[in-house]
This record gives sequence, C-alpha cells and structure tokens, in this order.
Amino acid sequence: MPAFVQGKTILLIVGGGIAAFKALELVRELGRAGARVLPVLTENGARFVTPLSLSALAGEKVRTSLWDLEDEAAMGHIQLSRAADLVVVCPATASLLARAAAGMADDMATTLLLATDKPVLMVPAMNVRMWLHAATQRNIATLRSDGITVVQPDDGAMACGEFGPGRLPELPKIMAAIAAQFGSKPLLGRHALVTAGPTHEPIDPVRFIGNHSSGKQGFAIAAALAHLGARVTLVAGPVHLPTPAGVTRVDVMTARDMAAACEAALPADIAVMVAAVADWRAETAPQKLKKDSSAPAPLVLTENPDILAGIGHHAQRPALVVGFAAETHDLIPHAAAKRNRKGADWIVANDVTDGVFGSDSNHVHLLTATGAEDWGAQAKQAVATSLAQRIAAHFAGHP
Repeated sequence: MPAFVQGKTILLIVGGGIAAFKALELVRELGRAGARVLPVLTENGARFVTPLSLSALAGEKVRTSLWDLEDEAAMGHIQLSRAADLVVVCPATASLLARAAAGMADDMATTLLLATDKPVLMVPAMNVRMWLHAATQRNIATLRSDGITVVQPDDGAMACGEFGPGRLPELPKIMAAIAAQFGSKPLLGRHALVTAGPTHEPIDPVRFIGNHSSGKQGFAIAAALAHLGARVTLVAGPVHLPTPAGVTRVDVMTARDMAAACEAALPADIAVMVAAVADWRAETAPQKLKKDSSAPAPLVLTENPDILAGIGHHAQRPALVVGFAAETHDLIPHAAAKRNRKGADWIVANDVTDGVFGSDSNHVHLLTATGAEDWGAQAKQAVATSLAQRIAAHFAGHP
C-alpha cells in the first residue's frame, strides 16, 4: 500500500455525516503510508469533527470557507483544487453527491470538486433509504459517467438503527480504493462493456427458466478492467453482488433486456460477454399455471437473441470481443467452433461440471486465433486480473 501513496498529496474533503469521525482514522493511516493530506471540512462536517482534530492529525491547515480573506486573496481554492494528486470525499453524504452531480459550487467542497482537474474518489455514507433512493442512484450514475470513482458502501448496522447498504466502508477498503487510483491505468480512455450473471425467462408470474450462474466471474472482470482505467458498463442479470468501484451498472432480467442494454451501451472498445444467457424463452402465461390431474401443459419455446453473435457482427463492433463458453464435454472443440461462429476474437472456456457456478474459483482456457492456452485452476479474481492484463497488453500493441 505505501508504495502507491508514498509522496502523494491527497485533498481530503470531510462531509457532514456521523461517519465523519472515521475520516480522522483515514488521515492518520494516509500519513503513516507517507502521503500528505490537505484537509477540507464542510460546515456540517464541523458539527461532527473539529478543525483542530483534523489539523493535528494532518499537520496542515484545515480549509473550511470560501470567504477566508487571507487564502482567497490569491484565489486559494483554485490552487488548492489542483495542488493534490487525488481528491477524496469521505464521507460523501447524499447532499454532497447531489450537489457534485449537479455541478454546483456553493461552498468550499463543491467549488473544489468543480474546479479540480485531478481524479476524484467519493466514499459515500448515509442512511440505507437515502442510499437506495432513485435520486441518489441517479446522482451516482451521473458522477461515474463523469469519470468520478464512487466506492460501494458496506452493508451493516447504522447509527440510526437501520441495517443495509450505506455504511461507510472499512478503512482497509478505503485505502485499497485510494491505492488503486495510483496504479497503472493502461486502459484509460477505453470503454468496456461487460455482461454477467444469468437471465431469467418467465414462464408465468411466479416461475422462470434460469441457470446457476452467480455473476462472480463477470463482476470480478468488470472490477479488474476498471482498476486498469477503463470506463466500464456492467450489464448484470439478477444477482445479489455489490457494484465494483468505478463501474456503471445496468440491471436486467431477461435475455431481451440484456440485448437491449448492450445495444444502448455501444459504442465500446472492449466487450467481455460473461453472462450465461438463456438460449430460449417460454410463451409467458398471464396467470400462474395450476397443477391438476391432467398432463402438464407443454412449454412453447422461442429462441432468444444471440447477444455475443450480435456484438461480434455489429456495425459498431468493439475492437476486441471476448466471449465465454461454459461446456460440459469436448471443451476445446466446442469453444473453438463458438469463437468462429459468434465472431469473437477470444473465447474463455471452462468446464462447468467441476462445480464452477457459485464458487470462487475457475479453471479456464483462453482461445485466440493462434490457439488455446490452459490457465489452470485459480481464483476467479485471479482469472479476472489475468484477462484484464491480457486485454491491456492487446491494446498496447494495437493503439
């Protein structure tokens, strides 16, 4: 960790929430790691922690107001906004997120965010209802589309007594998110489309056709691509996984929903189609099908759109299309045929008879135009990192 932040200058904006006291721990940890911290305290933040506490830990003057005559005589807020290597907002309250998304500049914090030309990392903390509110989610999507990294909050008990997402992430997670901002970004400026999870095809209002995909591999790949600087759009089937930091998530249910979301996400430079999409959908009954003594009604199946083939042969085809092949036998021949048939550049193939669905490990083979590579059994996170690095190397050779 210190290798990333040693000698870096971080502008820390402390918002007005009960989690503000944890910003003091963050200042101390950043200082131990060798970073210089320039603290900014909002008016509401000062209701939870004092300027004296922040100043003592940071060893720097705490900025609180645009109306400081000494500092602002030389347009100090403009200089401050560009003096750091990274701007961190912790905690980022619902109000701060909203005002930043709207481009407001009505206090020191929002003015700095509007004036900075440096990367910005938001670490939200708020009540679960506020976090889940449509307005907050809309603001987060806007910030992420503007290139701001928004860390996913933790689930847990809150000061208000409720439980759910919205809790400030633990210090190691915050430090990891900060460290990621200083890593190599070979995919900066690239847009990656990633699909993950299963699709559910309704039979009637209570039943559906689905599969065992957990979405873990696709989410890990989305996170790995974002870590390397890509702007990532993650189209996710019905799974219960947290959105990776810096990733724009689009939730869908059916294969047709997923196809439409992928179409809307284009153009993209990279497409990694990990989702286990249902090949067929049923003719949906308007009411719950009842079981009686007669034989069950036959399901009338219709073929779903082939999303990978659609992307592989699209007029706005990404420069690199990567498909996934989940097979139960003849792994390499079936995967090679799929690569050619779907118009994919690469296929990542795995044998799903080994209990891959829902597990944290995977054994994959990468098939390209030059042959097949056995990557061996490893954690899904490791597979994601290796694939993201391979994609980055591909673009380094094809700028």
